[in-house]
Parts: sequence; structure tokens; C-alpha cells
Amino acid sequence: MERKSEKSKGDHYDLEDRITALPDDLLSLIVLRLPVKESAATAILSKRWNTWKSATNLDFSDARFVIAKGYYRFLQLQRPENYQSENYEYSERYVNLVNGAVQQYSNLIITRFRVCFIMYPRFAGDVLNWIQFAMNKKVEILELEFYTDSGYTGDQCPLYPFPKKLLSHHSCEDIGFKFLKVLHFRRVDVTGEVLEYFLSNCAALERLIVNAAHNLVDLRVVGLSISLTHLTLIDCIRLKRIEVRDVKLVSFHLSGMEVENMSLTNVPLLVDVSYMTSIMKFHRVRSIERLFTRLSFCISQLETLRLDISGGGYNQKDVFPILSNLRHLELKLDSHCEDDIPNFKRFIEASPYLHRLVLKLHKCKRTRPGYKCRKMGRISRFPRDYLKVVEIVGYRGTHCHDELALYFVMEAAALEKLVIDPVRRWRDWLDREGELPLP
Repeated sequence: MERKSEKSKGDHYDLEDRITALPDDLLSLIVLRLPVKESAATAILSKRWNTWKSATNLDFSDARFVIAKGYYRFLQLQRPENYQSENYEYSERYVNLVNGAVQQYSNLIITRFRVCFIMYPRFAGDVLNWIQFAMNKKVEILELEFYTDSGYTGDQCPLYPFPKKLLSHHSCEDIGFKFLKVLHFRRVDVTGEVLEYFLSNCAALERLIVNAAHNLVDLRVVGLSISLTHLTLIDCIRLKRIEVRDVKLVSFHLSGMEVENMSLTNVPLLVDVSYMTSIMKFHRVRSIERLFTRLSFCISQLETLRLDISGGGYNQKDVFPILSNLRHLELKLDSHCEDDIPNFKRFIEASPYLHRLVLKLHKCKRTRPGYKCRKMGRISRFPRDYLKVVEIVGYRGTHCHDELALYFVMEAAALEKLVIDPVRRWRDWLDREGELPLP
């Protein structure tokens, strides 16, 4: 036993010597690639490992998995009796961790500052300090992603109110947002006035993501001086009007809400559009025509298009526009719906040079005995010589789904890859942005 203990102790010192012998550049490379929490923990090994204090990427996002597990428990109705106190205690530890890291940070600049946790009103002061810290460090990427405790109502866990005092009587350059390139808000209470202030005063701002801003009603993105190239709006349920005009926008993503008045004009660089809204549910009759009207100024130039056409209606007498530049098409549909299959076929026929097709299929709800799926039929103008990749998400092995898969195998002469994915992961609101995997 003594020999074994001496050997283990010797191995320990040997490993420590090897670590100590690493060059400073290599040590920094290792530590700076770790999440902030883990990189800070390495400081106990040696003072030379304190390089995390000079890291420019402060990404405190490891809590996302804990949040996802907590919500998964809630959604499955398997919550422990003390789950609310557990969430609060975790958030408190999380806030203390970020506060400690901010206080010890020694670098003059940061490239990215990201926080993600279950937000409670009492932490608003801490968040304000974090924003000011990021401003003072000339942050380029600012991400504030907040979640609510599943056991509280909206009044008990309101949105975090963005501190407007940071913007009053100052320009973004004066308050430290001169270098801001990416701005991501989730469950942050911002108005169109606040967002337009950022757009007009932050000359470097290229990407704006706003999720669950429930008091956002009106948004204007107008002017050649605006540098924005990517705009994403998700679950802003009170948003009634969007005007995008005379800008360099390349991608525009809208999901989770119906916008009554939307205008896209003079956006010559726009090639990527996602329109995953409830428009099909609220405007079933002629809903696809309504969609094309909204996209009329850019539909012919699009290279990537993502749509929810489930339950959508289209007048067969109307001319379907030709999507001559479209290379990537993503459709969410019900393969058992009387209208969805014909509409899906129209999109394929209107995309002569399509390279990649993604179909997201809703779960089959037609379980009555004797029900027969609507036949696929032939697609008259099929891009057989161009379609290379087909992905079927939500595949359930029904006759309709089998027919879809076999059709592409038989008809797509240039097909290189067929992906069959039985998981309907887009159905989980936690995963709407593709970054919150459930267990």
C-alpha cells in the first residue's frame, strides 16, 4: 500500500512538472478556449494559469443545460416540490459567479460578453453593472439571454427592463458601444425607440436578435447609414409594424408572431428570409398570396427561404412566382393536410435550381380507422438535375412519409444525400433558436 501511495504521489508531481513546463503561449491557448467557469477554476493549479483574467471571450453560457433540464422536468410534470427554490438558488450562485469574474477581470477590452440564466427582479442591479462593465471594455458582442422560472406568472417574473438612462443624452460612441457588432436580447423589455437608437448610433452593428420583447410594437430599420446585415425577431407577440427600407440587410428572420403591417423595400442584398410565423393559422384563405405580397420586392433574389406553410391556402388560379435564384428551401408542413402537399409541390416546381430541401413534418393526427394519406403525385417541373440534398425531419414511417422519401430517391438524379431524422426538435420552444438541447 505504501509503495502504491508513493507511486501515485510521484505520478502527481510528474504531471504537475509537465504542466509547469508548458510554454506560456500554450497555457494561454488552452485556458482561453475553456468556458469562463472552468478556466477560472484552473487558477488553483498555478498562478501561471490565471490567464483567464485576460480572456476576451466572456461567455457565461454553461447554465443553459441546467435551465433546459429544469424546464424539461417541468414540461414532463416531474417537478420536485422545492424546484422553485432550487432555480432561485442556482440563479443566485450564477450571479455571484459572474460578479466575481467581472471584479477580477484585468484586460482592457472584451470581444464577447454573454450571460444566460433564470432572471429574477432582484438581480436587475447586477445586470446593469454587467452592461456598464461590457461598455467600458469596448464590447463587440453583447448577449443578454434571460429565462423565467416556470413556477411564476409573468407579473412575478417581468421582463428585464433595459436601462434607458444608459442611452439618454449620449451617443453609443460616448457610452462605450462604438465597437458593438452583435446585439442579442432575450426577455429584455425594449421598445422600437431603443432598438432604433442602437441602429442609428452604433456604426458597427451588423447583427440584431430580439427574442420575447413583449412590449415591442413598432420597428423601423431605415437608412443607408445603418450597417445592419442580419435581423432576427422571435416571439415579439405585440409587434404590429415592421418597416425595412434602404438598408444593406442580407438575412431577415421572423418567427412566432403575426405582424399586421410589414414592408420590405429597396433591400437589394437580401438573400436569406425565414418566415416562421402564425400567418397561415390566422389567414388561411389566400395566406400564401399574402406572404408573397409582403416579400414581393425581394422574392426573385432570394437564395434561402424558410416557411411554415402548414394549413396555408393558395388560389390555384393565381400565378405562382418563380424563385429563380433559390438554392435552399425549408418548409414546415403537415404531410396529411389536403392543402399542404399541393402547396409544397408548387414551391418545388417554382424552384428550378434548388440544391437543398428541408421538410419539417408535423406529427400525424389522422388516427381514425380507414384514413388514407393524400397521394403525393408527380411534380411536373422537378429540379432533378440540381437537387443534391434532401432532409426529412419528423419522419414517422407513415405511408405519406415513405412516399415522400421514395419520391426523391427515384426522381432526383443529382441526389447525393438523403437525411431521415425522426426527431421533431423544432417543436420545443426552448430549442427554437437551435441552442437549447433538451436531455
